[in-house]
Amino acid sequence: MSATQEAITQLLPLAGDTFDKNKVTPGLLGFVVFAALAVGVWMLMKSMSRHMGRVDFEEAPEATSRPERRRAEPDQA
Repeated sequence: MSATQEAITQLLPLAGDTFDKNKVTPGLLGFVVFAALAVGVWMLMKSMSRHMGRVDFEEAPEATSRPERRRAEPDQA
């Protein structure tokens, strides 16, 4: 057995006495993952806002501005 395995087998019974199996917490790893996700979302929102500001959108002309075809009206005599 390696030294690491021996240390783990000796320390696990001690942890079993003080560890409450009914209490589960996310711990430091959960906080780090949550913070990384929050920073990532913030950066994406900032980037999206910058890109939306650069968009140069021109609206299509309205349908009424197109030349309309008029029916040939019969001349009234």
